[in-house]
Amino acid sequence: MASTADQAGQTGPDGEAPGGRQPETARRPPRRGRALAEWGIALGVAVLLVLVVRTFVIQTCWIPSSSMLPTLRPYDRILVLKAFFNWHDLHQGDIVVFSKPPRDRCGGGANDLVKRVIALPGQTIYSGGNTVYVNGRPLAEPYLPRHDPLGPPIPDATRLHPFHVPAGEFYMMGDNRAISCDSRYWGPIKGSSIIGRVVLLWWRDGHPDLHAF
Repeated sequence: MASTADQAGQTGPDGEAPGGRQPETARRPPRRGRALAEWGIALGVAVLLVLVVRTFVIQTCWIPSSSMLPTLRPYDRILVLKAFFNWHDLHQGDIVVFSKPPRDRCGGGANDLVKRVIALPGQTIYSGGNTVYVNGRPLAEPYLPRHDPLGPPIPDATRLHPFHVPAGEFYMMGDNRAISCDSRYWGPIKGSSIIGRVVLLWWRDGHPDLHAF
């Protein structure tokens, strides 16, 4: 018959399990080190996911100037959709973020700009007074106040000789036309320079303020 220690799996008087085996607890690795390793792995995975999301899916940006008033104000924060984005699918009126054009001589330190798509590849554009004409028709702009001043006209473009937007390029303008430095100064931009489409205003005046575009 087995002893009481054998039956219960207890250690003997010398601290050893019956048969000279070390107690099970003596072979367990330190829990603190294992917990730290698990936290390190979890943190690394989280950082990797954030980098992947920022690079390929969405990006948050803040507005540094008043060139998009009244739609976007300085210090507004916006969400830019990058995943499933294709510049071939852009529409008139979309707000986009794009790399600073090489011909930009307006100053400012921002590497990325935010403007509104006014004319698409292959369309024609010119201005008269405060009205922008695309393909010979006045551009409907419900996002602007009534009687909004255009500021500088679209250069080298008239009704008889409108500007023709090249294939693969877009004519961009800010909503604050009187002061916006846009395609009137540096011409249309290449579609390949567009980073993504603005889909959400999520922060304004120091608090959440959700507005979808």
